[in-house]
Amino acid sequence: MKSKLSYLPTIAIGAISVMVGFVSSVAILFQAAQAAGANSEQTSSWIFAVCLGAGLISIGFSLYYKMPILAAWSTPGSALLITSLVNVPMSDTIGAFIFSGLLMFIAGATGWFEKALRRIPVALASAMLAGILVRFGLDVFVSMKTQPALVLIMLAVYFIGKRFVPRYAVILVALVGTWMSVMQGQLQTASMKFEFAHPIWVMPTFSWSVIVGVGIPLFVVTMASQNLPGVAVLRNAGYHPPISKIITGTGLVTMLLAPFGAFAVNLAAITAAMCSGPEAHAESSKRYIASTSAGVVYVVVALLSSAIIAVLTALPKELVWSLAGIALFTTIANSLLSAVREDSSREAAVITFLVTASGVSLLGIGAPFWGLVAGIIALLAMRPRTA
Repeated sequence: MKSKLSYLPTIAIGAISVMVGFVSSVAILFQAAQAAGANSEQTSSWIFAVCLGAGLISIGFSLYYKMPILAAWSTPGSALLITSLVNVPMSDTIGAFIFSGLLMFIAGATGWFEKALRRIPVALASAMLAGILVRFGLDVFVSMKTQPALVLIMLAVYFIGKRFVPRYAVILVALVGTWMSVMQGQLQTASMKFEFAHPIWVMPTFSWSVIVGVGIPLFVVTMASQNLPGVAVLRNAGYHPPISKIITGTGLVTMLLAPFGAFAVNLAAITAAMCSGPEAHAESSKRYIASTSAGVVYVVVALLSSAIIAVLTALPKELVWSLAGIALFTTIANSLLSAVREDSSREAAVITFLVTASGVSLLGIGAPFWGLVAGIIALLAMRPRTA
């Protein structure tokens, strides 16, 4: 019985990662669906499709490879759709989703994405990851402006937990934070009702203008802003999964679920860091349990999408932000350490970190990609001359 209970923190981290990822990005997904002209039923179907896809990928690959491989939907991709889908017919939109998934499938099947990744220095990849995650660490303290008592007590619980029961620290933070929110009357649960999702199929049509204007940019943004950092998370944690096969799988799942609204199923980055870090389990060989449990939660969210949306969006945003940041403290520290360990790449890593953390976006591609580009340029420019 004791050995089974020892996996409770690992399972809980998986569930928390889904909660953090869902609450922090579901509003953007809503806006993307509205920009496409989706009604409430179709919007629910979009959430059903991306959550089901993320769940199936997470469960399948995590169990098969015994690694914490966590999938999600593309938050930068959904942000791109908000401005790209205005006045685009829904059937053409679905066609663009299928085409983007096909490009992901090809990128994985040909192996070119994995080959490109092998040329990226570890220090720059770690710096990029730190730049992505630092905002979540800062959000813990930014949240003090509006919820000082809640955040301070969550931090106090975390420090006490790390001192006496380190594996249960994040669970205790989540429980205490939720309890305080309930006691303060900050959870709006009166209008919640439980019902199963009703996925809606939309017959795709293919317009070259929409494929070029939506499908290709969606593919580029997803690969650069989601899959690239997602791989960095796994490698930074010491895992080396077959990237090409995983990308092929995400592309295939995206194509199959696109008619229901799955615009991009891909590797998770921020929430994957929660499942692959030491908070999930002290033994790296056991952390796949966290991503597997996250996959199960994703499937449940898909089946009860309407009700789960109401539950998760009822939580105070400060609770979600603080919980995410606290859970990522160790991962941020390890990423920074890996980034600046080598003298030869230290400055280039710092530049990568700063550009990524700035949040700058160019040509519809997010800061992680441009941070990596800036770091590579700096690394080449400062390379010592050979005699």
